[in-house]
Amino acid sequence: MTKAASKIFKQARLKKELTQLEVAEKASIHPNTYAKIERGLQEPSFATIKKICKVLDLNVADIPA
Repeated sequence: MTKAASKIFKQARLKKELTQLEVAEKASIHPNTYAKIERGLQEPSFATIKKICKVLDLNVADIPA
């Protein structure tokens, strides 16, 4: 996943006025994991990307690989 993808997640989260903790809980992932993904420090699995996209109302196809 690229830094651009991390930026997309952060922008979508802020637009929805959600905290990192709220996204993590709704996506059923650990809050620290989500924070690392959003900062580009951890590479999520495709399943995790799908969960985050669902929470943030994003299309998986719009997330750069």
